[in-house]
Formats: sequence, structure tokens, C-alpha cells
Amino acid sequence: MIKTVDLVKVFRTDEVETTALNNVNIEVKDGEFVAIMGPSGCGKSTLLNILGLLDNPSGGSYMFHETEVANLKEKGRTNLRKGNIGFVFQSFNLIDELTVYENIELPLLYLKMNGSERKKKVDTVMERMKISHRKNHFPQQLSGGQQQRVAIARAVVTIPKLILADEPTGNLDSANGGEVMALLTELNEDGTTIVMVTHSPNDAEKAHRIIQLFDGHVVTENIHKKL
Repeated sequence: MIKTVDLVKVFRTDEVETTALNNVNIEVKDGEFVAIMGPSGCGKSTLLNILGLLDNPSGGSYMFHETEVANLKEKGRTNLRKGNIGFVFQSFNLIDELTVYENIELPLLYLKMNGSERKKKVDTVMERMKISHRKNHFPQQLSGGQQQRVAIARAVVTIPKLILADEPTGNLDSANGGEVMALLTELNEDGTTIVMVTHSPNDAEKAHRIIQLFDGHVVTENIHKKL
């Protein structure tokens, strides 16, 4: 599904040039659950942004489903993201003015799906995430764990091939964090490919493989579970 070759990302200002990724080579197969770890500032989130087609690399190759996407323009990246990639963020990134139902429905509106089909998909995913009883609540009326459930529901409502999770339990206590990891594991077992950035060794242990980054380089890869 994902293959990068000599991926480079350099951030430049008038006075400073910072290399965030330096010749990163990784591969993620369909159905894998991969954790990316490393100290703050090592390039984890930068890599996730590129894998999620939110940004382009400065150099190297990025193949997504055997299509070269490293140099796509913003419109091309946006079109490819739709329906293919779901995002789960540490800060939830829910829209405060929208209800739970409306937050989850949003990606389907972007896909121009008709109303009855949208309702069916949203109702199904809310039931799966056990948040149907909160459908008319607003994000600020929910606990952190409930907000992350809504964020996961929004990420999977389009049935994407890939979920990218950036510190998905970072703002949660251990009980809610454990529930979120159980949901991600269940989604992976149902066939969704997951790439997760995390600082938590416990969360990383749920993955099939752990990729360690340091100073923009891949330094180790450890296989924990067979697919």
C-alpha cells in the first residue's frame, strides 16, 4: 500500500534550513498495523503528514497503491485522500459547532453522498463506536474518550483503506486510552491498514511492527506480530 524511497523533507526559512526527514525508506502492506516511535522532533508527525497527503516531500519517492504521489499538487492530493485515508489526531480536531452526528457526517458530504446513504453509514458507525446515544451532543459536552470515539467514527465512516493516527491516546487517561486502542485493533483485524505515531510503548505493542525514527532516519524496525 505504502512505499517510500529516500524520502526527504527540508523546512527552510530565510536563515535556517532544517532536515526533518533524511532518506526515509519504509513499506507498509495492506492490512498491516504499524507504529512509528521516536523522540520529539525526530520527524514522526512530518512523515505522517506526507503519508496522509497533507504535504509533499522535498525529495524522494512516495508510492501509494503503486501510484507515485510525491509531487502531486494540492488538488490531486485532496482528491486521492477522499475516501482512501482517515485521520485520528491527539487533539480530536472535532468541530465545536457541529453535533456528534454532523461531525461524523462531514466526510460523506465532501464525497457528495446522498442523504439516505449518509444517514445509514453514520448510524452504523455510531452504533459500532457505542456513541449513538450522544448523536445530538456537541463535542464540549463529551468526555475525552467519547470525543476520540467520535473522531475515530469520522475517520472510518467512509470505509477508508488507511487510517493514520497521530498520538491517538495522548490526551486520554489509561482506561479511555485502552478503549481507543481496542477500537483501532478491531478495525485493523477487520482489514483496515493503520499507521500510528505514538510515544507509548504499551500502545506500540498492539502493532504488528514498530519503526523507530531518530533525527529523521529510520534506525530500527521490530516485528511483533505476524499478519
